[in-house]
Amino acid sequence: MEKNNRRNVKRTNIWVAIGAVILIILLIIWLTMADLAGDTDVAAAIMPLA
Repeated sequence: MEKNNRRNVKRTNIWVAIGAVILIILLIIWLTMADLAGDTDVAAAIMPLA
């Protein structure tokens, strides 16, 4: 039974790692698209026009 438990933990760790890599890739794509669109200044969107 202990052998099965280790196998499930190892399988879970693999899926967590894959999910983390996918999220990092999506973040890089999102930041790249924002940079290309010129929309990277978040503070300017929050502050009202003076």
